[in-house]
Parts: sequence; structure tokens; C-alpha cells
Amino acid sequence: MQIKLMLDKVASIKIERKKNIKKKKQNYRGFLFVSCLYKLRSNQTHLLSGFSVLVPAIFSLSVQAATQTTGQMVQFDIKAQRADKALIEYAKQTEQTVVFSYELAKQYDANSVYGFYTQLDALEALLGGTELDAVVDQNGLLSIKLKQINRNDNNMMKLSAVSAAVLPALLAVNSQGVNAAEEVAQEKIEKIAIVGSRVAGRSVEDLPVPVDILSAEALENTGQTEVGRMLQSIAPSFNFSSSAISDGTDALRPATLRGLGPDQTLVLINGKRRHQASIIHINGSVGRGTAGTDMNAIPASAIKRIEVLRDGAAAQYGSDAIAGVINIVLKDGSEGGKAAINYGQYSEGDGETINLDFNKGFALGDDGYLNTTINYRDRAPTNRAGLHGSCQFYGCTELSDGTLLAGDPRELTADRDTFRIGDADSQQFGLTINTGYELGDGELYGFITYSTRENESAAFFRHNANAGGNPVLQDNDATIPLGFLPKINTTIDDISYNFGYKTEFDNDASLDLSYTYGENSIDYTTSDTINASYANFLRYDQGLSAADIRTTIPREAYAYGMELSLQTINIDFTQNFDDYSLAMGAEIRTDEYRILEGNEYAYRDYDTLNGVSIYSGLSGGVGSEDASGGSQGFGGSSPASSVDESRDVISFYVDAESYVIEDVILSGALRYDNYKGFGDTVNFKLAGNWSITDDISLRGALSSGFRAPSMQQLYFNNVSTQFVVGANGNLVAEEVGTFRNDSTLAQSLGIPKLKEEKSQNRSLGIVYNVTDNINVTVDYYSIDIDDRIVISDRLGKGLSTSLDAALNSAGAGVGQFFLNGADTETRGVDFVATWNTEGLGGTLDFTLAANFTKTDVVSLFSPAGSSLETVKVEDIFSAEDISIIEEWQPEDRINLSALYQRDDWTVNLSLNRFGEYTVEDGGRQTYGAEILTDVKVNYFVTEDLSVNIGANNLFDVYPDKNEIGNSRSGTIVDANGNTVISSSGVFDYSRRSAPFGFNGAYYYVGAEYRF
Repeated sequence: MQIKLMLDKVASIKIERKKNIKKKKQNYRGFLFVSCLYKLRSNQTHLLSGFSVLVPAIFSLSVQAATQTTGQMVQFDIKAQRADKALIEYAKQTEQTVVFSYELAKQYDANSVYGFYTQLDALEALLGGTELDAVVDQNGLLSIKLKQINRNDNNMMKLSAVSAAVLPALLAVNSQGVNAAEEVAQEKIEKIAIVGSRVAGRSVEDLPVPVDILSAEALENTGQTEVGRMLQSIAPSFNFSSSAISDGTDALRPATLRGLGPDQTLVLINGKRRHQASIIHINGSVGRGTAGTDMNAIPASAIKRIEVLRDGAAAQYGSDAIAGVINIVLKDGSEGGKAAINYGQYSEGDGETINLDFNKGFALGDDGYLNTTINYRDRAPTNRAGLHGSCQFYGCTELSDGTLLAGDPRELTADRDTFRIGDADSQQFGLTINTGYELGDGELYGFITYSTRENESAAFFRHNANAGGNPVLQDNDATIPLGFLPKINTTIDDISYNFGYKTEFDNDASLDLSYTYGENSIDYTTSDTINASYANFLRYDQGLSAADIRTTIPREAYAYGMELSLQTINIDFTQNFDDYSLAMGAEIRTDEYRILEGNEYAYRDYDTLNGVSIYSGLSGGVGSEDASGGSQGFGGSSPASSVDESRDVISFYVDAESYVIEDVILSGALRYDNYKGFGDTVNFKLAGNWSITDDISLRGALSSGFRAPSMQQLYFNNVSTQFVVGANGNLVAEEVGTFRNDSTLAQSLGIPKLKEEKSQNRSLGIVYNVTDNINVTVDYYSIDIDDRIVISDRLGKGLSTSLDAALNSAGAGVGQFFLNGADTETRGVDFVATWNTEGLGGTLDFTLAANFTKTDVVSLFSPAGSSLETVKVEDIFSAEDISIIEEWQPEDRINLSALYQRDDWTVNLSLNRFGEYTVEDGGRQTYGAEILTDVKVNYFVTEDLSVNIGANNLFDVYPDKNEIGNSRSGTIVDANGNTVISSSGVFDYSRRSAPFGFNGAYYYVGAEYRF
């Protein structure tokens, strides 16, 4: 048997097709450039040209033998395997030409076929349960396509694993075959909608705004187990910063796009709005004062692809889409699946992680699918804390050189490894179900996502000599003599479900009606702790001895819980006309937010009433009389701070796109939103794409945007212990109250209700197809945000008489508030270049991606007409608050990756550069740029079983050592002058901002079985 490859002038076909399609200005606007073909000779496959990361390949298999009719009986012996491989085997055994998209077919798993069948019956059996179908045209050309046009437009449609456009045109084996394939391409081409356009069939190159398509394979190649870290590894505009000892932020990291806040990026699941996390970041970390989305709640193994729209899109998708939109598309295969295991740990021997994945697709008869994913991840904690250099016991004396002379003999043998600073201990279980069923003239669809995560992080160590947190009892020793390290235990539950129905009409219109519900909850329990004031209560009120107090004082308490839910009803109508496409729709939303009270032991001050010490003068000079209330490390929330609030939103939009002339696409969108609480807002977007030549396009967009105050910013309130830099440069504990804007205290100061942020987005970019294998895009963006919602500094007494009076009446020493208090400007450039070629006996795909961004606070202001107007604005918003917005994230991120594939081997090498960033935390320190190297090697032992080994941060790179905002530093000597301990503090690395963490190298091995 001889199988011949026909390699015509692909470029000329591509150009001619582009002209024909654009002239028709109909449903065929999106198409793919053919960039690779495969040659089969005998039983071997030879790669003739590298395939692109952005475009799929096309197999054209032609047999130069006696032609067999499709109705003839043929004996088949094809095992169950990936569909692209099965189709190649089918072509060999039938000696027939089969035209299909490699990138499309490889997403599915084919069935086994043994025995005698007609060719079409064999194909039907082979592809049964998949979404692929066989079509024979009038010339006898056999091609493979999806079963139904617009099959899954509700969840952003079918897109190939590394493609950003539509099903490729079909090529045949001679001029007649080419013409036939061209007709099939124009008649049967599948339309695909991606985020950034409501028109199915638009390619990424045609879009007027930049969109990244990140395939499941690309995500897996990073070697990471968390979606947030995966995105950070391959999308330079995305940041996923780490911090330590920052309460709930340790368990749920802030995710940002283009250096803006976590709440200025909209996240979608299958094109539907995703709910936010219930937590709000109020401590000193990236995203302070904001509430984002939990990117790790969706298992990576459930994801088919992620689309990242790097442009403002509030006029298209509503609130939050100022920096851009991230759309997570779930797997939807009806056959096959995989089971995978991954094990790894850090070079320091900690952070041991086990990740288990199971994914399976099920056919629902002939017309539906149900795809389910189960994930379990167990990650042990890491610890990069320095040694405890300050005195832990009373009796130390400071010498003339600043060293400390130990007094208590226990000081000489005290444990100096008292802190735990690093990643939290974490266990997560996740379940995802995605389904669809063809019903009537449309499709009934839906999904369910569920995850539960248990985390344990540590607070500040409470040593013996800590009168407020570890009070001295009547035996003149602390309640916990050797000190204690409080643990913050969080349980994060996240659930969402969606169902809808989309129908197609004969006039090229569609109607989509859907309902989505999502809820995120977090419960805090503090363990290995005490309520210090309760020790005094047991001593003075209950008459217990010191020994009895130590054995009976509770060591754990439920602090409080938070819940945030979102209900959304959407109706979307689209209509394609000869010269333009129109979309319009409405959305009804209900936001709900609750704060649940904690146990009394977690929040009550047992030895103080109305600010007056109850047991004053009863100690006889021995022990404590007034200690801190609430559970140490993480205090609770009282019934007075409970919240149960809701908000309704109604929105309408209209969106249109058109080829105004042959090579120019213009799009426009207008959206009206009405929010209960602050009223309505109208936003617009204008965008265009001009194909100057067949290889060069210009794109640009102008839009207004908005972000409504989150429910957390409106209603969160509590009292927490925050550690701030004191006069001596070391961290000191401070009880800080966060007051909602409608609280009695805020109203007494005249603080107004929050209003929406307003933005103006501008972007201009160029797309250049240098060759068939080299593509370059450059995009400049400008984002101006007015009335940005920020959290104030910790405002204490002495700033103004009215503030003093308000704090006194509330019984608070320090307060912070959410305010519309800043105007910011962000400027930046995104750069992406891809090159696909052959080398080293295989294929090589190179990607260079970079983001350069700079945000400046151009104006700060206090609420007009309020009592804060008399306070200096630099006292309301500190230098640290400004630094968080401007400097705590790298100004540049660069990623260079290379993917090498040969036979059963795949090697992925990635270099990630994290640029300089500056942290202000009592002092200023600029952390230098670092380059991290990631590598992953994968080998297919069989066609179904693969093993892999790899490393993230291969060369064990750490950020610069910390020089500011440290704690527990000092040098202690004994009576003979011998050094007991000398330490610069426990924070060897900045706990405030660490773009790539500070854990060092991570090594892993894994295995995967596909079925």
C-alpha cells in the first residue's frame, strides 16, 4: 500500500479562501491558516512542517490503490485509542482518503472496531459517543467534522486544544479534491465563539482585542497542580502573589491581571459569570481591601482551555471586567478519560504534595454527553522562617552594645524555631460535572462545580513574656509557660451550578436562556490558642489555681464564618445578517453576603467591661489583671458584627459586529446596569480590526467601564489583630476595627456610601504573521480608574477631635474604612511571539510572551463634607497603601518556553522572569528581578500510559533576603558572654509580597493513564 501526501501551495489557498470568505461576509468569517501536514509512507509518519501553537493541523490521507466504495464490506482490526490515531489506522485499512483536523480529532477517544463492516458503519462505530461525524460529499471525499454546527456555543463553543479560531478548511489530493474541500469548508465550517466576541466563527487574529487561548495541554506542561500557578507560569499579564501570616489570604491568594486589583478581573465558567470568594483581604498583602475569585476551586484536570481577554470588557460582560476577563471552559468529551497521579516536594524536604485526578466522559444516548472530574490534592506546609532572636522569657537585660543578657535560665535552651512562615497545610477535594443534551431544535446544558478545602496556617508566636497574649498567673509564670503558636484553620467550600437551553433558528439566529448559582463560604477556627482574658476570669471569678487554669483553659474556638452567593439569570439573543451580526440580552442578578458569629470564647473580653478592667487591684502585685480578649492569633466575630445583606442588579446590553469594508471589522457594545444601592450606569465599547495585508493586522479598542462595590467592601466589619511596624522598626500587635460605611461610627464621621469605580480603557495592537510558522502580536494599553475603592490606613486617635470622639463612642482604638479615595493610571505593553519549526528529529514550538505594566496613583482624596476631610490625606492613605497599588507587583514579566516533541517523548522547558518590585513596610526595599527555570519531561510507555518527571524553579532561586518589617530579631548572650542566639528576625523573606513565593525548588514525578 502506498499512501501519498498532496502538499499544494497552502499559502495561496489560504489567501484565496480569506478573500472569498470576507466577500461573503456571512458565517464563514473565522477560518484557520493551514500550517502543517503529515506524510504517511508505509507504516511510518513523517512530520514535514512544524505545527503552530495557534492553529490546528490537517491530515490528508490519500491511497493510490484500487478505490473501494464506502458500501463495501471490509475487515477491520482497530483498537480503542485517540481519535486522530484511530482515523489514521482506518485510512490504512480501507485505503481511503480521510480529511480531518488533527487538533480537533486528538481531543476525543475512539472506540475499538473488529470484524466486517461497511466503511461508513465502521466510522460510525469508531466515532460513536464522540462529537465527531463522517461526511461524504458529492465527489466522494470523506471528511470528519463535529456533528452539529454551534453544538456548544453556550459554553464558548468547541475550540481545538491549542487553537484560537475555527475548524480548518479541508484539503484534498488533487485539484478536484481541493475544489471539493473548499466547498465543504465554506458549507460545513464550524462556528466557534470565544470570549471577547459574541459572534461565533471569529478567529483570534480577527478580534479587535487580545485574547490568549491556553489549552489543557499547555496548563499541564507547567508541572503545577494549582490553576493559579499554572496561569502565572504561561500568562505574564497574570500574577498570583504569595504572602505569609496574613490570615485568610494564606489560604486564598489574590489573583490579578495587568497589575490591577483582584476584583478588577471578571471570571467566567463556560461563559457564565463566576461568583467571588467570600474573603476580603484586609491585611498587608497584594490586593489589600479587595475580594477576588478563588482560582483554585476548579480542578485543572476539569479544564478544556482557558481564554484570557486582556482588555476592558465591562460594556460586554458587566461589572469587574476592567483589567480583563478570564473564561474557564470545562471539558465536554462524551468518551474516554484519564487517571493521573503526581507526587512532589521542595528541595528543603517539605511541602510534600500528592495530586490525584480522574476524568471520564459518558455518552447520554446518541445526543448528549456528561463529563465528570474528581480531584484530590494534599499539600503539606512549608516553613522558611528565621530564628527567634528576641527574649522569650522575662528577666533579660539590655547591654551597652544592644545585646540582651538572659535572665531566666529557660532562655538558654528555648526553642528558637517558633514560627511557621510559608505555604499553608492544605487538603482539597474537587468535583466537576459538565453536561449537554440535544433536545428539540436546541441543546439543554449545565454544569456543577464543587470543592472543599481544609487549610492550616500559623499566626505570630506568643512567647512567655507576652503579658497581653499569654498572661502571668498567680505562680508568677505565663499561662502557657513555653509559649504557643496559634493556628488559623480555614474550611473553604465552593459550589456552583448552571443549567440552560439554547436553540437555533433557521434564519441564523439563536436564543440562550440560563440560570447560574454560585456560593463560596469560609469558616475560621483558631486552634493552639487561648483567650488570655479568660485566664484572668478563671483566676479571679472562678477561683482556680494556676495549675487548674492551665489544664482547663480552652485551646480552640470557632472564630466566625463568611458566605457569599450569586444568582444570575441570563437571556441572550444573537442574529447573523448578511453584513453584520447582532447580539442583545438581559441579566438579572442577586448578590447575598453573610457574616456568621463565632463562639463567645473567640471574641469576648472576659476581664473588661465597657472599657474598664474588672479585676483591677486584685492581683496583689503577682500576675495579670487585664489581658487581651478573644482568641489569640485570630479573634472571633460577635453577634453585633453579623451580616445578612443582599443586592439586586438588572442589566441590558446590545452588541454588534460588522465587516464595514472587506478588510475592516468594527464592533460596538452598549450596556446598562442598575444596582440597588448606588443607581445605574451606562458603558460603551468601540473596537476594530483592520487587515492591512494578509499577514498584518491592526487592532484597537476604546471603552468605558465600571466596578460596583463588592458586597464585602460594603458590609464587612470586624476587629482583628494586625502586626504593624513600630517605632523601633519591629512588628507590634495592634487591634484594628474595620467599620462598614453604614455603621454608626462611619455615619457619625459623615463617611458617604461607596459608589462605583469608573474606568476608561484604550488599547492599540498589531498582529504580524511573519511566516506561516512565526506570529507576533504587540498590544499597548491604557487604563484610567476614577474613584477607586481603597481601604484606609489604620486611623488612630489624635488625628482629629471628631475621629477621637467617634472611636471612643465605638470603644475602638484604631479604625479603618473603605473609601472612594484614589484615581489611578495604568500603562503597559503585552508582547507575544510564537515560532513553530522542526529540529532534533522532531517538532519545536517556541513562545516568547511578556508584559510590562506600571500603575500610578495620580490623586488621593478624602470624602468631601466628612470629618475625615480635616485629616491630612497622607494620614488616611499611608505610603504603604500607595505602595501596594503601585509597586508590590513586578513591573515586568517575561516567559520564554520551548516545547519539543519526538515520537513518544515530550520536553517542555520554560524560563520565567519576574521583574523588580518594591515593598514599603516601615521602610522601603526593592527586590531584584529573578529568572526561574521549569522543565518537564513526559514519555509514553504505551499509547495510553505516560510517565513524567520535572522541576519547577529547577535552580532553587529565592527572592532577595528581607531587610525591612522584620520581627523577633536580636542577639542574646549568657552570663559568660557566650552567644545563645543572634538573628536578624523570623522573616528571612518578605511576608507581604512574594510574586513566585519563597519555597525554592520543587521536584515531582507523575504518571497518567488515558482510556
